[in-house]
Amino acid sequence: MSTQPETVTTHSHRVSCDGATAIRTTGGYTPSALGHPKVYLEIDEKGFVECPYCDKRFVLAESAH
Repeated sequence: MSTQPETVTTHSHRVSCDGATAIRTTGGYTPSALGHPKVYLEIDEKGFVECPYCDKRFVLAESAH
């Protein structure tokens, strides 16, 4: 099992995350049906944003810059 956070490529500067895919734990990632509270995130000039709950990284696609 990989301990790297999940990475999602998107074409939108605004994304949301509810953690339903997996939650990071000290032993790696654990599938979660409950997830975490839904948060809305904005991708800035860095080209990516990370969810403060589950560390999922949302990366802006090159064509969306």
